[in-house]
Amino acid sequence: MSIFSEFRAFIARGNVVDLAVGVIIGAAFGKIVTSLVNDLVMPPIGLAIGGMDFSELKIPLRHADPAHKLAAVSINYGVFITTVIQFLIIAWVIFLLVKGVNSLQRKEAEAPSAPPAPTTTELRLTEIRDLLAASNKADRT
Repeated sequence: MSIFSEFRAFIARGNVVDLAVGVIIGAAFGKIVTSLVNDLVMPPIGLAIGGMDFSELKIPLRHADPAHKLAAVSINYGVFITTVIQFLIIAWVIFLLVKGVNSLQRKEAEAPSAPPAPTTTELRLTEIRDLLAASNKADRT
């Protein structure tokens, strides 16, 4: 079996395709959450605490020096706070999804299952019972 046919068989497995779809949807969801946090959540929070833009919150370690072509170096803790809020939103949504899936699985598990099919022995005993009942009826008549 060539390496390409093995690779094709690997990709054709359902789990790999499901994983790829999950990653693509997750990346798109990440962009939505980033926009939600940056464009809808952080501006009112910044306004409530004095018109602050969180992306501008930083501790400068070195100022830029264009003469020596040195860039500014800073600790951008405002960006970190925004990222933590994004993480918390994503974690909350994933928690709700997992909770929903678990409740569906519990409902399926609680549903009564069909009674098991009779075994061969039970079928033979039923046939014997029916034959005995039929012969008893024939003897009475």
